Amino acid sequence: MFFRFIFCVFIHCHVKPQGLKANNIFLLAGQSNMAGCGGVYNDTKTNLLKWDGQVPPQCIPTSKILTLSLTKTWEIAYEPLHKEIDNLKTCGMGPGMPLSNQILAKLPDFGVIGLVPCAVGGTKIEEWQKGTILYNQLVDRARTAMQSGGNIRALIWYQGESDCGEQDSMLYKGRLEKFFNDVRLDLNSPDLPIILVLISVGEGNFLRNVRDAQVNINLKNVVRIDAMGLTLLPDHLHLDTKSAVSIGQKLANSFLNNF
Repeated sequence: MFFRFIFCVFIHCHVKPQGLKANNIFLLAGQSNMAGCGGVYNDTKTNLLKWDGQVPPQCIPTSKILTLSLTKTWEIAYEPLHKEIDNLKTCGMGPGMPLSNQILAKLPDFGVIGLVPCAVGGTKIEEWQKGTILYNQLVDRARTAMQSGGNIRALIWYQGESDCGEQDSMLYKGRLEKFFNDVRLDLNSPDLPIILVLISVGEGNFLRNVRDAQVNINLKNVVRIDAMGLTLLPDHLHLDTKSAVSIGQKLANSFLNNF
């Protein structure tokens, strides 16, 4: 509750970005595989999770990739990208940086990319519904990101592992469609491109239900990529660094091919 109270404070504390500016904004939302767990391991001496600090070349920082900080200012983006937002967990490598570097590698004149980290590990789609803390934070940070003159190019959504119980999985499709519609309405962007990742693992026995729901979302400008078959950490739930890079590059290619 303290964590969420802190975010309530930040939601109502508007600090406009100054200095650095982003032309092309990408909203990164969902749960832990979006926040990033690549390179996270259990330190047997302390029994605590730590990040190994290894940054692959596909995730290196550059002045053309910015991130919206917790205090809502644009800064050069570094891994772990979600360390401020998902600050009660140990974050590692996620898809945001390889997504950005892949776009810039294919389109060097694309302009400055602005990433808006919003993912929080372990969250269900119910916690992202309109009026919740996570929803309000996403919309608020998106609006702030646009104040420097950039355009939101896409919402990147990677979530669903926590909804693989019987009841949540049955309600997932309706909740996800409502979430997408509400975000588009509140951002005054009815055609906002959305790229969602079809999950490959889940905390429960109804993974197939959630995947089917994701496949059958019936909204315009929603495209999908599939995480099935990618390699995982020993917890069999989170993507390792290699897979985080792979999913990021798939997201970039999907964006370039569809939007």
